[in-house]
Amino acid sequence: MDKLKKKVFWVIFLILTVFTTSVLGFYNAQQYNRERNEIVHNFNQVVSFGKDKKMPFSNAPMQMPDDEKDFKNIRYMDNTVYTVVLNDDNSVKEIINHSSNDKTDEDIEKIAKDILSENNESKVGNLYFCKYSYSINDSTLVIIDNEDTNSALLTALLISFGILIALELLILLISNKITNWIIKPVEESFEKQKQFIADASHELKTPLAVIMASSEALESNPNETKWLDNIKSESERMNKLITDLLELAKSEAVDDRSEFSVGNLSKTVEKSVLAFEGIMFEKGISLDYSIDDNIEIEMNEFKIGQLVSILLDNAIKHSEKGGIVTVDLKKERDVVFTVTNMGEGIPKGEEEKIFERFYRADESRNRNENRYGLGLAIAKNIATSHNAEISASSENGLTTFKTVFKV
Repeated sequence: MDKLKKKVFWVIFLILTVFTTSVLGFYNAQQYNRERNEIVHNFNQVVSFGKDKKMPFSNAPMQMPDDEKDFKNIRYMDNTVYTVVLNDDNSVKEIINHSSNDKTDEDIEKIAKDILSENNESKVGNLYFCKYSYSINDSTLVIIDNEDTNSALLTALLISFGILIALELLILLISNKITNWIIKPVEESFEKQKQFIADASHELKTPLAVIMASSEALESNPNETKWLDNIKSESERMNKLITDLLELAKSEAVDDRSEFSVGNLSKTVEKSVLAFEGIMFEKGISLDYSIDDNIEIEMNEFKIGQLVSILLDNAIKHSEKGGIVTVDLKKERDVVFTVTNMGEGIPKGEEEKIFERFYRADESRNRNENRYGLGLAIAKNIATSHNAEISASSENGLTTFKTVFKV
């Protein structure tokens, strides 16, 4: 279970981490592309001297400015841009500063010489680290100072990293919460399975011990028939338990609807109820039933009969002599089936527990009657497979089992 919990946790954590990282990465990529596109746009706006020149990073032709003064007076607010006009030998002929900053012509000339000494091709470069982007086109060198861009992009990256760390802590908590929520039903099922195995083992252990002891005694005293009686009795008990376990396993196959068909619920219930009239008469218990005619639902007729039988058998077992068992089947908004008996009630707070496997309120009494607490668990599984809800309640000496079929 711990391994499963860890796997679920790490799957959720990695999914949320990848999603968060992707969002922040997309944001930073958008920021980077926006800055790069702005630089390329500024390059392409700078007017080059000479006719039929090509704009940097574009195939569109550059046009000669009508007025050279207009070109020299171009100013860029979002980038620091310099135009350096070169002689044929790549010496600096003229420097035009298109930005309002404190760099002198000597500073700009030194930057231009450093660029020309390293490369003779246009380059935008890595905007996180490259100090300058530049375009070389015949006798013109256009330089854009990346200092502000570097700072803005690195700041956005650091902020994103800080947000990622904070979100990772939150993701840890969320992953843990979601893992616990997902694993909880599995843990409950696993614990119930362990308890079921323990209870089944315990129930089988006692008759097996009796059978083994009786067999040994019979071997020593072959003329003593009481040991055979013990073996037979305990074998019957084991057979009953195994049969109930198999029925429980079948009833838990709630998704198997291959044997379902539209049937007459009224007739199925009435048939099952009438089968118990003789048993009730022998025990001095009265039967009162009211069944609406021709109620039809999609059902497994055998299973519905089994459900009715379990509830009636339970009602008889817990009824006092001279009591009444009342059976009602009504078509209201939904179909409601109830079985009510007079006599021993359900202990307060145990209404849900009685549907658990191997639950028995009176251990000694149920053991003497070969009852293992599986009947109501089977009934609940049958109800669930029919999209129905079953519940129990006790009040004023009356115990009622109510099954509501959704239609």
